[in-house]
Amino acid sequence: MSTDLRLGQAAEMLGVSPDTLRRWESDGKLRTRRSGGGQRLVPIEEVTRLLADRREAARHERPAVVGSARNRFPGFVSRIERDRVAGVIEILAGPHRIVSLMTAEAIDELGLAVGDEAVGIVKATNVIVEAATARDRI
Repeated sequence: MSTDLRLGQAAEMLGVSPDTLRRWESDGKLRTRRSGGGQRLVPIEEVTRLLADRREAARHERPAVVGSARNRFPGFVSRIERDRVAGVIEILAGPHRIVSLMTAEAIDELGLAVGDEAVGIVKATNVIVEAATARDRI
């Protein structure tokens, strides 16, 4: 069974604008369908495919390190706060906001500044999944 997303939902998941998805549709890069009311719907499989393509391309673009963590969020540093001992680095990665608490020493060693490219890597022993309410479903 295929689940369809509204164009705006798919754009948010991919970290692009709805106009970009419309262009991708015209260029044949994205398959969509129309609802009974004419609204563009994107199959979740298409979003999954595009995300996998992006991950694969990124893997070849920046093979700086190899690791076991699979939850990689490339983005840009949007905030750095620190004191003498600890600090916070925030990365905007598409629709995601990744926040890392670390030592001030680690922040200095990374040499990051707001606007720099960075990858937030998440490796967790516990993942919580929430479901949308019936009101939020298509």
